[in-house]
Amino acid sequence: MQSHMRRAAAAGRTTERVGPFLATYSAESTNPFLNYAVPDDGARPTASDVDALTAAYRRRDLLPRLEFLADTAPEAESALLAAGYVAERRVPLMLCRPGSAVRKPAPEGIELVVPSSDVDFAGLVNAQHEAFDVPDPASELDVAQSREWLAKGGFSVLARDIATGEPVGGGVAEAIVDGTTEVAGIGVRGRFRRRGVGAAITAWLTAAVHDQGARTVFLTPAGADEQRLYASVGYQAADDMVHLSLPG
Repeated sequence: MQSHMRRAAAAGRTTERVGPFLATYSAESTNPFLNYAVPDDGARPTASDVDALTAAYRRRDLLPRLEFLADTAPEAESALLAAGYVAERRVPLMLCRPGSAVRKPAPEGIELVVPSSDVDFAGLVNAQHEAFDVPDPASELDVAQSREWLAKGGFSVLARDIATGEPVGGGVAEAIVDGTTEVAGIGVRGRFRRRGVGAAITAWLTAAVHDQGARTVFLTPAGADEQRLYASVGYQAADDMVHLSLPG
């Protein structure tokens, strides 16, 4: 899973080797979730390694930040904390193995479709933006990148109101590599929540990647509510994902 995450972080980004870290940088955004480093498995960074990583992000006016599975590099986490990095969050990584998924139909009046038109892709992005409190509307670049996601083997699903065609929510899964993929970006607009839409989106994506041969399907919940939702679809906690950054 960590190897898959490392490949995914590098895809479409500039990368740099800094000691035992793979640093990744987005050319299009300063969003911290698109600019972060991942330590090598079993990394044992020195204080100088950590200082060099910090400097690499500071030079680019980016927040020094890392995302990784805690058990893959415990000594790296210790070295980073000793250098002043703080844990933004520590969340369980959850797995759903083939045969463990629970089917969850969309609630009445809602349909789940693979986006195909510009309107569909914009609706998916706008629903996710509202769900995650992103103020910007979907741009032409967002639509193009969403199309490219599918073209490169990724998965996307849009939930919409059958009667009006109004976007309700959506989610994505990465292209399957070596039998592994991550389900992510599952969001539902505020007024459509607590109707089972999020569970239906998660179940749809999980079934889609399993049907295409994925053996290791994982996701990371944002909080306890999301963890309960994913558990209802068949996901179980397997490891901790840690996000570290250096404030100031």
